Amino acid sequence: MAKDTTIVLVHGFWGGAAHWAKVITELTRLGYDKVRAVELPLTGLADDAERTRKMVKQQEGRVVLVGHSYGGAVITEAGGLPNIAGLVYIAAFAPDAGESPGAISQQIPPEAFPNIAPDSDGYLWIKYDKFGESFCQDLSAEEARIMAVTQKAPLASTFGDNVTAPAWKVKPVWYQISSHDRMIAPDNQKRMSGRMNPRKVITLEASHASLASRPVEVSQLIDEAASAIG
Repeated sequence: MAKDTTIVLVHGFWGGAAHWAKVITELTRLGYDKVRAVELPLTGLADDAERTRKMVKQQEGRVVLVGHSYGGAVITEAGGLPNIAGLVYIAAFAPDAGESPGAISQQIPPEAFPNIAPDSDGYLWIKYDKFGESFCQDLSAEEARIMAVTQKAPLASTFGDNVTAPAWKVKPVWYQISSHDRMIAPDNQKRMSGRMNPRKVITLEASHASLASRPVEVSQLIDEAASAIG
């Protein structure tokens, strides 16, 4: 029954749907033929949540919604749809009502905060020469270079957008903590996951880009969530 579930993957800041490439490959190997990856505009939480809802509404049957990084805020906001059976957070924000990713980050600033800079158009970028050490220090130099060059910058104002109705209060939750994360402080990940009363939490010795550096373990957690709700 788990393989009948659709897995919808939601990326975060500074990347697109292709950040899920290795997880998509692994989920396919595990037998999931219904995998979708949302491409977010990163123009605001309301826009990004609506784009995700539209994707979910197109799917038949049960959906497991998976969010990485800021994608966790998106699935928190968009995850209340009736066909969404579970939420999986991958080194992700999980704000409460009235809380934003920016407010969470200010409580325990991540190590790489100084490497993020706004441009003159109001978008936030990770400095190109600092991307590897900030976002994905456990990937190869080649992979880090590609991620740096293809990074998708969010509007800076998106960081301050508050969640309105947290889906994690009404849906089953699974969470993966990255213990060497320099973009979301690991202690913040522990705090957020702890208050959600998750079905399971795993900790990986990984960077923020655990979806790329540890795709097998990430996919196994997604599979476990799909199996549990299936």
